[in-house]
Amino acid sequence: MDAPAGLNDLPVYPGLFVGRTRELERLDAALANPGGAVVQAVAGLGGIGKSTLAAHWAATRPHGRAPIWWITADSPASVQEGLADLAGALQPALTVALPIEELAKWAMRWLASHGGWLLILDNVNDPADITPLLTRAGRQGRVLITSRLATPWHGIPTVVRLDVLDETEALDLLTRIATAAGPRDLDGAAELCAELGHLPLAVEQVAAYLAQSPLTTPRAYLAMLDQYPAAMYRQGAIGVTPPERTIARIWRITLDQITDREPLAADLLRLLAWYAPDQIPATLLDDLADPPALQAALGLLTAYSMITSDPATGTLAVHRLVQALARTPDLDDPHRTPQLVDQARTHATTHLRTALPATWDTPAVWPTWRTLLPHIDAAPADNLIRAGHAA
Repeated sequence: MDAPAGLNDLPVYPGLFVGRTRELERLDAALANPGGAVVQAVAGLGGIGKSTLAAHWAATRPHGRAPIWWITADSPASVQEGLADLAGALQPALTVALPIEELAKWAMRWLASHGGWLLILDNVNDPADITPLLTRAGRQGRVLITSRLATPWHGIPTVVRLDVLDETEALDLLTRIATAAGPRDLDGAAELCAELGHLPLAVEQVAAYLAQSPLTTPRAYLAMLDQYPAAMYRQGAIGVTPPERTIARIWRITLDQITDREPLAADLLRLLAWYAPDQIPATLLDDLADPPALQAALGLLTAYSMITSDPATGTLAVHRLVQALARTPDLDDPHRTPQLVDQARTHATTHLRTALPATWDTPAVWPTWRTLLPHIDAAPADNLIRAGHAA
């Protein structure tokens, strides 16, 4: 049974798309040959544009694939539901004759016996959730996977990791959205993009807010972000940015998944939020837990790309916007209650104060001071002083 002409269930056709030229070219090359590809975010940040890239590539590139079928693959149940929907689209009469489990099996048999299709598995949380599908669907079509996980994808020939937009691309994205209804004052737009860490979802969220608030300039938004961070991180444009697509909600879902596996990981992320974003010495975390538990928590944060590590230097890095959110108290977020945030701030400064050499006038300790100086600058001064008195 051939698929009906034009069968396509892409959830959105991205009209506004900037950058990503190299990533699109890599997908062109990877999906031109047998096999699949993983579109995966650097640091696994939700909101970095994995789904947008996949949808844009599928909708606009001359890959010649048909049908195109998009499945939200964040759980086994979602995968099964997406396959059952495919079976119904291919043969509507089956939906009244078969239960969902049999519909999903029928769809996998169809994929295995036909070629030329493109299957997009979006937001995979666990590779095991899609292993049966990849095993049974065969290699006659193409599979494009998006995931926040940074762990190795065994058997996947190409992994395209996304980073944040560069400065010019982020500013272009904000400008085009904010001025869609006409010219306006965008003084401070570059500084606003930098404050957002050039994260695509954050830039889109803020730009849509500016578009709906003509009297709010980028500098005014920066002032509100500084004074009311919790409210602004979850504030989206009405009818444009659903509450579940704001950066606050996206990362809360990620932390829900992480803490279900290892609560210590969330404690570590809140603590790391109080240091400079780059080159954080991993030794600052040494006495937080026993080594196996500590490494398991760090590995989980790395797997979900909430942090990145540099084994050569023994340092960690956290996206600045992840840090900003993690250190912002919010009574509506169980991961960012005032008590937890205050506790993390105290622990971070105490550990930093403990790591400082006892003296500064000996050349042997100068490299340690140079390593810690950015984090001293980033730490709350009052906490650091209190930690020094306590020591």
